[in-house]
Amino acid sequence: MEQAKNYMHLELLAKAENVSLARLAVASFAAQLDFTLAEIEEIKVVISETVSNAVIHGYQNEIGLVGIEVKIYFDKMEIIITDQGQGINDIDLARQPAYTTDPERMGLGLSFVDSFMDELKIISAPQQGTKIIMVKYLHDET
Repeated sequence: MEQAKNYMHLELLAKAENVSLARLAVASFAAQLDFTLAEIEEIKVVISETVSNAVIHGYQNEIGLVGIEVKIYFDKMEIIITDQGQGINDIDLARQPAYTTDPERMGLGLSFVDSFMDELKIISAPQQGTKIIMVKYLHDET
């Protein structure tokens, strides 16, 4: 197993006002790698979407914790977002563009995550919480 060059673990209350803190913390950590500004912006969007999903859908705006774990390797960054909330009933359906359980929302969050990250794995079960594992690789721009 590859050894991480650096590691961060952050645990936040599942509150909407903590989403921006999560975004900034992960973006600052990601800056240790040679990502482009556009890639850093994509990482910010991914963190906003996944942490917001935990707050809004996972805990349905109730009290809970969101875990953020980030590992930096030579050529990639791995991000793991966890919650102990409601879980996802049908992961394949939830990954479909425009699918939402809330008619007030557009349902594009996981589509953005899937398109901005190089790898995406979702582990979830009803009433068991959700774990989202994402990987972003450094790409050679030459």
